[in-house]
Amino acid sequence: MSERADSPTARDVLWRFGPMVYGPTVLFALGEGAVIPLIPVIAAQLGADVATAALVASALVIGQLCGNLPAGWAVARIGERLTMAIAGVISLAGIVGMAVAPSLGVFAIAVFLIGFCAAAFGLARHSFMTTRVPLSFRARALSLLGGTFRLGMFVGPFIAAGLLALFGDEHATVWFFGGCLVATVLLVLLGPDPEKQLPVPAAAPRTENGISEDTGEPVTGSIPLRQVQGPGPRTGVIRTMWRHRRVLSTLGLAAASLSAVRSARQVVLPLWGVSIGLDAQTIALVVGISGAIDFALFYASGQVMDRFGRLWAALPAMVLMGAGFIALALTHDVPQAAMWFAMFAAVLGVGNGLSSGILLTLGADVAPSSDPAAFLGSWRTLTDAGGAIAPLIVSGLAAIASLAVATGVMGAIGLVGALAFVRWVPRYVPRTEP
Repeated sequence: MSERADSPTARDVLWRFGPMVYGPTVLFALGEGAVIPLIPVIAAQLGADVATAALVASALVIGQLCGNLPAGWAVARIGERLTMAIAGVISLAGIVGMAVAPSLGVFAIAVFLIGFCAAAFGLARHSFMTTRVPLSFRARALSLLGGTFRLGMFVGPFIAAGLLALFGDEHATVWFFGGCLVATVLLVLLGPDPEKQLPVPAAAPRTENGISEDTGEPVTGSIPLRQVQGPGPRTGVIRTMWRHRRVLSTLGLAAASLSAVRSARQVVLPLWGVSIGLDAQTIALVVGISGAIDFALFYASGQVMDRFGRLWAALPAMVLMGAGFIALALTHDVPQAAMWFAMFAAVLGVGNGLSSGILLTLGADVAPSSDPAAFLGSWRTLTDAGGAIAPLIVSGLAAIASLAVATGVMGAIGLVGALAFVRWVPRYVPRTEP
């Protein structure tokens, strides 16, 4: 039976249980999106200076980076549902710590804990999609999953603004996050289990999307997959990293460069606006419009990847962002710098929107089909590391040289990453059948 014959049934089941599949990540992302803008504010209230407040805010990213490998271990052994429930309960402890922290150190630990648990939410659903969504619409399903996180980051700050206007206390957003977490845990534990409603196909041939044994041989088309008879023998995280070291060190680094360029956009745009003398309201407007463009395009990326192939989304996204950064770097001291800033912010928003779901989809494509969680933990650690390092690169180069130089370097990283995708996507990712 062909995948095309199988996919409508699986698709119908997936959309029917969409609230259970996507609901937990939507709730978590909304709460996290509301809290993130106010983490530096609360840190400052606890005595942090600007640099220390930025360091406390970065604890969220560091926690997520550190949580990917343990999350992969947990999902592989106790399943997605239980992992998400445990992460939700631990996150509630982090919320209490953020709300009643008597010192800056306790607050930073609580922020780290939230980031650590966020990795479990992201990886659990990533693993679920990898094992259960047919190749024919995998990219659209994963782009929608990526869109749930974008929704939280886009809507969350507006919720925070409303709560501040209503209560006048930054901690209101923390308690809102806590309410989202309670709803998430209840939804995960009491709602229908999508793992049972959409089980791993048994004795149904699929297309091998990754490489189960990392031989380094090129993948030039569809190749048969072994019959999937449920989960196979579990392999440890370290052994999985070693077995798939070649794909992680090639395609994985290309994916990390995309994550770095994305992260740099969030840092560079506000700093650029400040450096050319714009007021805070104008900067917020430009960044908000760029974010709106990004959010509006998240599903288009999945459509392109499913219909034409992964490279058709990855390459335009990287070229747009890389060229956008380089062009922006040349406009700092020119007349009408504000106009160029707004235009290239929109270009970066388009590029970032077209990249929605690419990292999730490529990770699913190359993960071992029977036991993907450990591999995805390694994959997400690598891509998150790219996102965590990018702000450090921008900060360091801006201090040593200038913000324009830092922006140009990030553009160059984007273009090099585009070449890496051209080289490695055809090698490791099979072409999808129309």
